Amino acid sequence: MELKPKIVFFLFASAILFLSFGCTKSKNDVVPNVYIDFTINLSDPEFFNLNAIGNAVIVTSTTNNWGYPAAGYNNNGVIVYRSTMEDFYAYDGTCPHDYAVNGKSVKLKIDGIFAVCPSCGTTYALPGFGSPYSGVGKYPLKNYKTSFNGQYVHVWHSI
Repeated sequence: MELKPKIVFFLFASAILFLSFGCTKSKNDVVPNVYIDFTINLSDPEFFNLNAIGNAVIVTSTTNNWGYPAAGYNNNGVIVYRSTMEDFYAYDGTCPHDYAVNGKSVKLKIDGIFAVCPSCGTTYALPGFGSPYSGVGKYPLKNYKTSFNGQYVHVWHSI
């Protein structure tokens, strides 16, 4: 009969420990949080490339005059990548390596299915959730939420 209270205590302590670690900010999320909220109409000629799987665009504050909700961190933009017919990924256009290591805000460039940092040379795989593919970087790109209804891609991140 003494075993049951010990098991309950162990499960309770484990749950508390799990929740305390689960609620902390990921150490991989090094680019600061910014407010993001814009919607892409896939019939807009500016976003024609997103009608094909494997293509990406960079949205900035000047895109369709959306302003700061589309700017990304330090106005480096937001990379929107189409991974399947139904799924889109959105990443901040700031190199996480340069920000974490050098305190610099460097804007990434798109090269096919990769985002490339012109400063440190790290290549990030857009279909691989923004994970570093080659180079010195070890942090993934900051991800933003997306939803798709067949015509419109909504990208957002609340602070």
